Amino acid sequence: MSESERASILAELSPPFTLYKPDEQLTPVVFCSPHSGRIYPRAFLESSRLDAMTLRKSEDCFVDELFEPVVGLGAPLIAARFPRAYLDVNREPYELDPELFDGRLPAFANTQSARVVGGLGTIARVVADTEEIYRARLPIGAAFERIERLYAPFHGALAELLETTRRRFGVAVLIDCHSMPSASIGYPSGGRPHFVLGDRFGASCDAKLTRFMREVLQRGGFEVQVNRPYAGGFITEHYGSPGHGVHALQIEINRALYLDEASFTKNRGFPKLSRALSDMTKRIFDALPVLLEGRAAAE
Repeated sequence: MSESERASILAELSPPFTLYKPDEQLTPVVFCSPHSGRIYPRAFLESSRLDAMTLRKSEDCFVDELFEPVVGLGAPLIAARFPRAYLDVNREPYELDPELFDGRLPAFANTQSARVVGGLGTIARVVADTEEIYRARLPIGAAFERIERLYAPFHGALAELLETTRRRFGVAVLIDCHSMPSASIGYPSGGRPHFVLGDRFGASCDAKLTRFMREVLQRGGFEVQVNRPYAGGFITEHYGSPGHGVHALQIEINRALYLDEASFTKNRGFPKLSRALSDMTKRIFDALPVLLEGRAAAE
């Protein structure tokens, strides 16, 4: 990649994330949308064998906008601006695929995780339908640059947000927001549930909070599953530490609820779903002092 191409990408993706802050943070809940970025660098598109619409199959389209009303309720929201197909911050920093890069990978790289083997490492080799992204192998320096320029600042901001929240309120709750295709091979008849909540089987979040969110959504008429097929990714696993006052819960939303999956446009269900998520958020805010045994009291 030439210096001009590198400079162009950095300019397109600067800053690498958007941090929506309320006028005053009124709750220990922090929202994160790591896969809703939709700025596709021109040089990336030119290096891909896929068209832009196909690349978007990996995108959690408009999830950041679904949750943006929580900012008005007093909660911060951080959202990546770069797309998941370009760099996935819901992976370890160096989950790198040997099949994707020229040259020897460093010894510290995790080259054998299930996600890497599936082509979905920190720098993805494939999009959701296992279609190869790149025309040719990438120089290993391209991975390091994306990790340094985009991954590290995103996680630095998220970590600081959670720590500031924990210090102020005595506890922090991270809601990691994602979407999932409406159908898959694993659900051949009726499609996927409306929501999947993931708490790493209780390791990343107090089970009372997971149950409460499930019950709120179910009372709203939604079908909800917990930890199957998604128990939470790197963000949930890395930040969730209930014993240290940080709870992390992943939420996966069935795209058919709000999205035309063929055209990547909002459908008529978008406003209704956004209101339902705001209602869920309000109920969580109200219930936190009881759910977490009063540790969420403000300073």
